[in-house]
Amino acid sequence: MTRVLVTEKLAAAGLDLLRDAGHEVDVRLGCTPAELHEAIADADGLIIRSATTVDAEMLAAANQLTVIGRAGVGLDNVDVDTATARGVIVANAPTSNSISAAEHTMAMILAVARNIPQAHRALVDGRWERSSWSGTELHDKTLGIVGLGNIGGLVATRARAFGMRIVGHDPFVSEERAAELGVELAELDDVIRQSDFLTLHLARTPETIDLINADRLLLAKPNLRVVNVARGGIVNEADLAAAIANGRIAGAAIDVFDSEPKTDSPLFELPQVVVTPHLGASTTEAQDRAGVTIAEQVNHALAGDFVPFAVNVAARGVSEALRPFLPLAEQLGARFARLVGGRPGAVDVVFAGEIGGFDCRLAELAVTKGLVTGLAEGPVSYVNAEDVAEQTGVKVAARTSTRSPSGHVNGIKLHGDGHTLAGTMSPSGELRIIAIDDITVDIPVADHLLVLLNDDTPGMIGRVGSLFGAANINIDDMHLGRLAGGGTAIMVIATTDPLPDSLLDEVAALQQIRSVQSLDLH
Repeated sequence: MTRVLVTEKLAAAGLDLLRDAGHEVDVRLGCTPAELHEAIADADGLIIRSATTVDAEMLAAANQLTVIGRAGVGLDNVDVDTATARGVIVANAPTSNSISAAEHTMAMILAVARNIPQAHRALVDGRWERSSWSGTELHDKTLGIVGLGNIGGLVATRARAFGMRIVGHDPFVSEERAAELGVELAELDDVIRQSDFLTLHLARTPETIDLINADRLLLAKPNLRVVNVARGGIVNEADLAAAIANGRIAGAAIDVFDSEPKTDSPLFELPQVVVTPHLGASTTEAQDRAGVTIAEQVNHALAGDFVPFAVNVAARGVSEALRPFLPLAEQLGARFARLVGGRPGAVDVVFAGEIGGFDCRLAELAVTKGLVTGLAEGPVSYVNAEDVAEQTGVKVAARTSTRSPSGHVNGIKLHGDGHTLAGTMSPSGELRIIAIDDITVDIPVADHLLVLLNDDTPGMIGRVGSLFGAANINIDDMHLGRLAGGGTAIMVIATTDPLPDSLLDEVAALQQIRSVQSLDLH
């Protein structure tokens, strides 16, 4: 049974999903690093939030780890590069807290605009300070948004309802997408110059640390208020505090800090600043979504399937039309390696038919994963399949064609080392092999497959069938065919039970059998 180690609180629905998939769920909260190193030694999956640090030392202690799931967005606490080098999938839940974070951003904008926490504090302390906490409206003000991903886009939609003008900066967002959001795109410095409120929605990376610093704050209007509900460290806290204290800008609302937990900061001493202790994703709904989403990702990874929210897979996106063909692509890769007798050399792959009209990069990666599984000492995943291929000399070249295979809407064909293998998916979703070495066949992709070439003479089916019966092996499916020109026939046999070597030897010893090739993966 696969074991999933959970080191921080996860929604019950997420834990149930893991158990329903057949995994042992080991919840260990509040462990020391030494205890985690011991616990992770034989774990197949690891689920964390923000408090658990997964560094190179911890990864070295993990002997069979397949996936790390971060129940949230940020990955500051995970050494993704080392995980990738070890073939460990790293996945997060990028959309689980989007609504909560966007709503908290709007709450912070309103709080700093109307001085709500300050007025509340004065009143509960017995002071009626109505004139001291006069605020400003959002209507007709300019909101600058840096980062127009899921959360930034949701903030833009909500800010428009307040009648705000929105300018934004995001080098990865097109003019068309910005127009849909009602955002005017501009360079970062121009966004800062124009903004009355500036909100940040970026990941913390070496490029974004101290992005908002003293120099950039000099560009701002004196009524600027800075809001950060993204990641700590993007705003230089000392520079921000100095700019507010000096009257250079009007204030700030900060939910995240360069180190956490934080209970002492020059920002806390300023009455123009609103602070919260990293509450952006702290809603019941967001926590439940994060737990369910990351459990789904871990289940995908442990099943050997594509993980949609993996952050360290070379090909991230896949169309819904192509997704059902990923298992077929991987199966064909694995069976092709058996067909050629071990390590393939150069393999050409064609994705044909309707699927040929899509980006098939991920399907190519699935083929590669199938081809090299078994060639590496450790597990092969979507993360390290290309590296294993390079190390073992397997070269995969793919192309697409919108021309459908004969008699089929879609097909995937592999060619190399003097062999070919092609497959398709039936309308009911069944994976089928439709050609072996350019001989047309039609048989399900069963767990156990045997390919026989024999002289095309009467009685061969009976002789082979008799050996299977004597070995108490039931034949689930069989396809018969002939090579062009006659004289040679093919039998493809599918069974539920594995085929013992003794049976294969008996079949090979039959007169008029030319070759016996097992495509069994077990």
